[in-house]
Amino acid sequence: MKKLLTVSLLLMLSVSCAEARSSVTLADLHGTVGVQLEEFVKEVISDSESRGDSLIVFELDTPGGLVEAMRGIVQAILSSHVPVAVWIPPGGRAASAGAFIVQSAHVAAMSPGTNIGAAHPVTAGGKDIDGDTMTSKVMNDLKAQMRSVVQLRGRNQEIAEKMIDESISLTATEALKARAIDLVAPDINSLIKALRGRRVRLGQVTASLSLDDDVVISRVGMSFTERIIQFVSSPEIAYLLLSGGIMAIFFEVITPGGFILGTTGGVMLLLGAIGLKMLPFNWAGIVLIAAGIILMAVDLIAGTSGLLSLLGLPVLCLGGVFLFRAPGGEMLSISLSVIVGIALSLGICFGEGALLLRSRTV
Repeated sequence: MKKLLTVSLLLMLSVSCAEARSSVTLADLHGTVGVQLEEFVKEVISDSESRGDSLIVFELDTPGGLVEAMRGIVQAILSSHVPVAVWIPPGGRAASAGAFIVQSAHVAAMSPGTNIGAAHPVTAGGKDIDGDTMTSKVMNDLKAQMRSVVQLRGRNQEIAEKMIDESISLTATEALKARAIDLVAPDINSLIKALRGRRVRLGQVTASLSLDDDVVISRVGMSFTERIIQFVSSPEIAYLLLSGGIMAIFFEVITPGGFILGTTGGVMLLLGAIGLKMLPFNWAGIVLIAAGIILMAVDLIAGTSGLLSLLGLPVLCLGGVFLFRAPGGEMLSISLSVIVGIALSLGICFGEGALLLRSRTV
C-alpha cells in the first residue's frame, strides 16, 4: 500500500512539474505592416494569454507600412497580459512602422547585422507629405506616440524622435549603445537565455520572466490564406495585379480565344481588389491607371504611331503614385522605380500587341 502511494505521489509530482514548464510562443512578423499583420498579432496574443505562456517573441522583419495597422499592433502589445519581446532576426530590419513596434515591446532586441529606424512619414510614392500643416500634424502625432511608448519602456527618447525627425537608422550595436533597444542576441536560444529572470513592467505590476532551461518554444505563423492576403496587400503587388489584370482582360477582348487571358485578368483583378481592401487607396489612382491603359489600348487599336502610348505611360505612372496616397498611408512606401518598371513593362506588352495586330492585318 505504501509503495502504491509512493508511486502515485511521484506520478503526480512529475505531472505537476510538466505543467509548470515555462512556454514561449515565437511568431513571425515578416512583410509590410498592414491589416492582416495586425489581426495576426492580436490573434497570437489572445491565444498566448489563453494558454498562460511565459513570453511571446515576435520575430520582426519589415520595411514599414500603414500607420493605423501599426497603432493597432502597438496597442495590442501594450495591453498584453503576457510579456512581449520583439526581436529582429539576422538580415532583418525594423524600418518606419517597424521601429514603433519594436519600441512598444517589453523587451526590444536585435541580432547583429540588422538595423532599426528611418521612421520619417512619407507618401505612397516615397516622397515627403505635401503641405507644411499636414506634415506638421502627422509628424507631431507620430512623435507623441513614439515618446509615449519609449517613456513607458525607459529607452532613449531623443534617439527615438530622431528616427522620425531625421530618418536615422541604427545598427544593432549602435542601437544598444544608444539605449534604443535592450539587448543584442544572435539567435532565439541566446535571446531566451538572456531574458531569464529579467524584470519587465506588465500593466501596473513588475513581473519576472520565469524561463526554465527546458522551456517549450512553439513557433506559429500565418495560415496559407493569411499569407496570400498578406502578399497581395503589399502596395507593389496590388499595383501590379491591378495593372496586369486590366491589361490581360483588354488583350482577351482584342484577341479572343480560349478565355485564358480573360480568366487570368479576372483573377488578378480579384486579388488586387483584396489587396486594396487592406490598404488606404485613393480612387484617383485607380482612375489614372485605367486611363493610362485605355490610352495605350486606343493607340493599339487606332494605330496612332505610339503617340497615345507615350501619353498613357506617364498617366499610368501617376496612377501608381496616387493609388495609396490616402489617410492612414503616411508611412506606406512604394518605390517609384517599381512603378516606372511596371509601366514600362506594360508599354512593351502593348507594343508587342500592336505588332501582332499589324501582322494579322497584313
